[in-house]
Amino acid sequence: MFTENANRIFREAIEEYHRHDDVDHPIENPYTPRTLDHLLYHKCWIDTVQWHLEDIIRNPAIDPAEALAIKRRIDRSNQERTDMVEYVDSYLMDKYRDIAPRPDARLNTETPAWAIDRLSILALKIYHMAAETARTDVDDAHRAACQKKLDVLLAQQVDLSRAIEELIEDIEAGRKYMKTYKQMKMYNDPALNPVLYGKK
Repeated sequence: MFTENANRIFREAIEEYHRHDDVDHPIENPYTPRTLDHLLYHKCWIDTVQWHLEDIIRNPAIDPAEALAIKRRIDRSNQERTDMVEYVDSYLMDKYRDIAPRPDARLNTETPAWAIDRLSILALKIYHMAAETARTDVDDAHRAACQKKLDVLLAQQVDLSRAIEELIEDIEAGRKYMKTYKQMKMYNDPALNPVLYGKK
């Protein structure tokens, strides 16, 4: 199944990151370039690094100059994350290009890749919540509360995976069709952000 493979790749990327636990460690993608597996691994690696950058920037003792540098790095990461989602959608659009939608085919509220984006983030939440349930420096109440949250996250993963599978089945059967829109982020564009192009 598509999502079974995606969830496996996400776990692999997250576990590989935590073997180094370093936001500056270079990605070592084990999959063949231009394949879907390569895109999924790269996407989750970006998400994982950004997760830890978000942790670092919340340190109350962080130097303001360092915090600003990390904030700008997070902005770049967000753009890379968006780009990867669009690459995945482009891959799927090409894969299904010969499928003729039925006359009554409907458009989904989001593309498969944006649902996959949520699945990648969910894999990160599950990894870190599971780590909380195994901590020995906290009391039983903390571990129990985290276990309840973990149970919800695992149920959410099952439900989201099923929904993605159903969306892909509908696309393959022509019951739904894909339509993508480029994310028109304005704050990173020097031609569109008034602060960057000098508007008074």
